[in-house]
Amino acid sequence: MPDASATAQLGATLAAGVKPGRVLHLSGDLGSGKTTLVRGLLRALGVTGPVKSPTYSWVEPYAASSLDLYHFDFYRLVDKTEWLSSGLREYFRPDAFCVVEWPEKAGPLLPAPDLKVELGYDGDARRARLESRSPAGVAWLSSLHFS
Repeated sequence: MPDASATAQLGATLAAGVKPGRVLHLSGDLGSGKTTLVRGLLRALGVTGPVKSPTYSWVEPYAASSLDLYHFDFYRLVDKTEWLSSGLREYFRPDAFCVVEWPEKAGPLLPAPDLKVELGYDGDARRARLESRSPAGVAWLSSLHFS
């Protein structure tokens, strides 16, 4: 991906597979485009307000049509046990879509993703590696059309 707009476009493409109960994990170094990807996904779902990384609040809720969507950022999670006492597990419901930045900070306590996207750098450009992690993730990836 040559730039940030291409990363946002990847998010917009992924939006086609957003469904209740699905979980998307985003990994990558600081500045690799995780929040940019989420912004593209949310814009494609019709969210028009500000989209910021919930680094300090851990979660930002959004309503996209009739879907509850939760954007998590666990960069500042110090201890995996914080996840247990935070009450955030309640957001991972069959009727909600959850996207998680820095899922490795919560480790195996976090619900498994349907799709994992790993973002990184390739010289001056960015790269993305998509990996399905469930039957829903396989269906999600196979339904996408990349331009």
